Amino acid sequence: MSHARLMAVTALAFGFGGSAAMAELTADQVWQDWTAYLADLGYEVSGDTRRSGYTLTIRDLALEMDMPDEEGAMSLRMGGIRLVENDDGSVSVVLPRTLPIAVAAIDDEAQQVTAAVEVAQEALDLRVSGTQDAMDYAYSADALTFALTGLQAGDETPEIRAAQIRLEDVTGSSESEPGDTSRAVSQDLRAGPVTYEVDISEPGEGSAMALSGSMAQVQFTGETSIPDSFTSDDVAAALREGFRFSSTVEYETGSTAYRFEQDGEVLEGSNSSARGRLAASMDPDGLSYGAAGEEVSLSANASDMPFPVNLDMARMAFDITMPVIESEEMQDYGVQLELSEFTMSDQLWSMVDPGARLPRDPATLRVDLSGTGRLFFDLLDPAEVEKLEARDSLPGEVESLTLNNLTLDAAGATLSGEGAFTFDADDTESFGGAPAPEGTLDLRLLGGNALLDKLVGMGLLPEEQASGARMMMGIFARPGDGEDELLSTIEVTDDGQILANGQRLK
Repeated sequence: MSHARLMAVTALAFGFGGSAAMAELTADQVWQDWTAYLADLGYEVSGDTRRSGYTLTIRDLALEMDMPDEEGAMSLRMGGIRLVENDDGSVSVVLPRTLPIAVAAIDDEAQQVTAAVEVAQEALDLRVSGTQDAMDYAYSADALTFALTGLQAGDETPEIRAAQIRLEDVTGSSESEPGDTSRAVSQDLRAGPVTYEVDISEPGEGSAMALSGSMAQVQFTGETSIPDSFTSDDVAAALREGFRFSSTVEYETGSTAYRFEQDGEVLEGSNSSARGRLAASMDPDGLSYGAAGEEVSLSANASDMPFPVNLDMARMAFDITMPVIESEEMQDYGVQLELSEFTMSDQLWSMVDPGARLPRDPATLRVDLSGTGRLFFDLLDPAEVEKLEARDSLPGEVESLTLNNLTLDAAGATLSGEGAFTFDADDTESFGGAPAPEGTLDLRLLGGNALLDKLVGMGLLPEEQASGARMMMGIFARPGDGEDELLSTIEVTDDGQILANGQRLK
């Protein structure tokens, strides 16, 4: 099931699907808005509706949907919901204490897949206000719990001892603004603590998975624009029609413990962080995805490991930006990676440096790359990807690449650099079939020779290899003003020459 459709089902269950303004609403208008919204996403909605006074009751609520590429169908059945008209013009959505949801689908191997889910609420207050064309949803609850209680795929029936997520002290809102050609939806959710637990095994398969964790506080914000022509069967076309989304999840004090078992082999461990952030967005210009954690601790142990691995970082983060649809125009791309103040246990250090000759100060790695390029195909179209794999052709072209920052500080040495290059797609002869580059890269190394001496003294690096490394540094680098400082400027000219500090290499 696509993310958009799954979000829509959740929206129906908890009212995250309305729009904005203040006026008098009827229960029938709210129900009509739900069915229209879900129909736009490809669902066929049915239910037995009965009105009694100011209350509209929907029994046997069901959603049906054909899967893309004739891969079967999916159905969801969600029990009963009541919509109650209030004196102030709002409508309350009343759910049972426990709402059962049954899911049935056909997977990509033509197997019948069924799942049973229970959604439990404690003191849920969900109200819809506004007008028929613009509805606001506001909600709060002492707790919400989502639990997977049954799962079967073909002849396989995993044993589920636990599979749930629980949100406490929940508050949130959702607004939806229908337009002439699209619907804009914004969402905000705050909860905490949030706990989760999974304990599933496959009898006869020798495999099991168990994990549990918590976050003290969680905040989610999201913005989505859904064109009237939206279909998850062709996301690339939807992007060209104006589909876009952005979402951010921030948390405080998170921790997870896990254990995986397969054929007698065990991997277990834990991780924790003081705070973190996960962000994702997609629009016609491309996809962006990133995550960051502060004060991160990681621990892992496995059956074939001699001892546990323990790692700590002040900050661990990555960000990726990339185009996803075919374009005649150049689009931005980028990759950022940071491992800040990285440390590892003395047990790991003792494997490579038992005599403690290398400085064990925290290490840092930062890489920041950006540029422009374009795709020759739609990355989100499986048929296009399959055709590309069968063809012997380039998937796209790179116009420029900029190294905004390179920093590697470890074992007493520091390497830093920056540079920028452009690429000539019309010249694929100068560099063996690759587009010809032009640009400059500046590098600076502090403490390199001292690190080589220590590696030789430890026996990790033979003297002849160290001598070869020093010879190469003499070719590509020049002494700087500081002690044990080397500088290097690598330049590629427009006529195909490669220069190192002005000396021609090619």
